[in-house]
Amino acid sequence: MGVYDARQLPESRLPEPETLLQTPLHELHVELGARMVAFAGYSMPVQYPEGLIAEHRHTRESAGLFDVSHMGQLRLAGADAAAAFESLMPVDVIGLAEGKQRYGLLLNDDGGIIDDLMFCNRGDDLFVVVNGSCKVGDIAHLRERIGSRCDVMPMPERALLALQGPKAVDALARLVPAVQGLVFMTGSRLRWDEADIFITRSGYTGEDGFEISVHASHAQALARALLAQPEVKPAGLGARNSLRLEAGLCLYGNDIDATTTPVEAALSWAIQKVRRSAGARAGGFPGAAKVLGQLDGSVPVLRKRAGLIALERVPVREHSELRDAQGQRIGEVTSGLLSPTIDKPVAMGYLPPAVASPGARVTAIVRGKPVPMQVTALPFVANRYHRV
Repeated sequence: MGVYDARQLPESRLPEPETLLQTPLHELHVELGARMVAFAGYSMPVQYPEGLIAEHRHTRESAGLFDVSHMGQLRLAGADAAAAFESLMPVDVIGLAEGKQRYGLLLNDDGGIIDDLMFCNRGDDLFVVVNGSCKVGDIAHLRERIGSRCDVMPMPERALLALQGPKAVDALARLVPAVQGLVFMTGSRLRWDEADIFITRSGYTGEDGFEISVHASHAQALARALLAQPEVKPAGLGARNSLRLEAGLCLYGNDIDATTTPVEAALSWAIQKVRRSAGARAGGFPGAAKVLGQLDGSVPVLRKRAGLIALERVPVREHSELRDAQGQRIGEVTSGLLSPTIDKPVAMGYLPPAVASPGARVTAIVRGKPVPMQVTALPFVANRYHRV
């Protein structure tokens, strides 16, 4: 079960360059025997010798260390930075307290999602992390739309590590004791072995954990120090994908893209009251009329992201057609695999709102054969974020 199935990891939808970039941890990945693949323009570890399933389970039970240095890190600085950034997203940026982190959605003028991201108010700037396959376009978009209002400063010199799992805090606290004071979606500037690091208590697995921004020159030493802790083992993109799907989290380019609105993607929870109709700062973001209309019912929502569990032991992959009881096509799977935790085929996909409620039955077409599926609430595996 530890053998990697290439179909477990959705491929980047962007063409790969002839020469792949290497993260600051590339040498360590090779030393550890990682299988390297092309992903978002980088040579990235998809799995290590123990295999995807072992990495997935170890992260759920203890702590997995992921290299996510392909992600884009940048700073937005200046007195108008928060207001400027808020003008591009349907979320509350101005009201975010110092030290707090929030999930955000960059939208286009039709309300489609250009990218989903994380941002943290560090007091003197906003620290932003965007998806690796989107970072070039995101930076250009930010500079074009708000570059005259604030400084948009990419940080290509920084690496990013994700330490995830219920024992992540035990391992990291031996190196950086202050992380014990962080709770979910908070961040702090800290120090490790003469290196300035920025740590948030967050991640993309549904588990407790941390994301650690560190200068590339210190990244390999920090990764080795973490791997020296008894709780920690390396984990690759394969496990990262299976963990985030179990947690019901979207993969940009598969589950959400520039044609998907936040409401269609079931991400309305990310739109705070202050930005909604009748809120103190309602609208004022790209696609506001459509998105707010979908929220209040004045604009129809024709599809909705939903969780699905196959009723037969047949993995249902992305792009599988979804049909109703009459055999009519009504949607498509966007992510799917055999869940290592619940040992059932799980998936996410888009369905008409009337069919996207838990308990509804649909049929997926897998290699020409029908596979019955039931709509279920997300996440598939309950999250265990450290909130208090």
